[in-house]
Amino acid sequence: MQDFITIILNSLRSMSFTAVIDILVVAFIFYKGYMLIKETRAEQLLKGIAFIVILIPISSILNLSMLYFILSKTLTIGIISVVIIFQPEIRRALEHLGRSAFEDKRGFADEKQRNIYVSEIVTAVSNLAETKTGALIAIEQGTGLGEIISSGTKLDANITANLLENIFVVNTPLHDGATIIGRDKIIAAGCVLPLTNNQEINKKLGTRHRAAIGLSEISDALIIVVSEETGVISLAINGRLTRHYDKERLRNILLKIMEHRENKNVKTAGKKVKSWITGIINKK
Repeated sequence: MQDFITIILNSLRSMSFTAVIDILVVAFIFYKGYMLIKETRAEQLLKGIAFIVILIPISSILNLSMLYFILSKTLTIGIISVVIIFQPEIRRALEHLGRSAFEDKRGFADEKQRNIYVSEIVTAVSNLAETKTGALIAIEQGTGLGEIISSGTKLDANITANLLENIFVVNTPLHDGATIIGRDKIIAAGCVLPLTNNQEINKKLGTRHRAAIGLSEISDALIIVVSEETGVISLAINGRLTRHYDKERLRNILLKIMEHRENKNVKTAGKKVKSWITGIINKK
């Protein structure tokens, strides 16, 4: 064992600095790539491809020509098929990567405004829940929602509970869609959100809830949903939907997440941020 360790150490000493950097960068890329597809449909497919890659040289060494031919052709066609079949997952992964690398600040300007605007939003949501008026509100964070905003009607209005409640009055032009809030304004209403492809979601959840989860999968927005059937308030973050919020708990969680994001001294990123948010949501 000691001889094996010695051989490895000698090999590392003989390598140049750039070679070590090269290996570390490639290892990091593979690790991040795996983390992006972990627990998705693509993970199982990747395992299948890895199995085929291992079998190809083995079949060649054992002179299994028929098996080698089939496996090599399958791998060639399979790679092209992966790009086509898993286009949504690939797009989501690239959007996640871009969001992590080039995050922009699109939240509320300062703590005082944040408290005022969150209170207005939560008051509107609470009132809508009491009357069982369906609502879908997305609060823009680091990820720009320009494509989503362009699908609706731009408002550029001040954030007030009364306006938010009026937007979602049944049979009004803007009620059947999402309202986007960001940069201290109600930016747009009647916006169309992407629906989630997650097949494990409760079948009882309607289109609003699926749209909220869909947007949360491709952005860091905070999406609030009010069910028109039950009046239950839900919150979608990072592809996860949690339900049964009351006014005070919703307000506290929104403020904590926004304050956490604005704090430049917090030494968390990526998965750690998601874990922190999960902990806050689960805390009663």
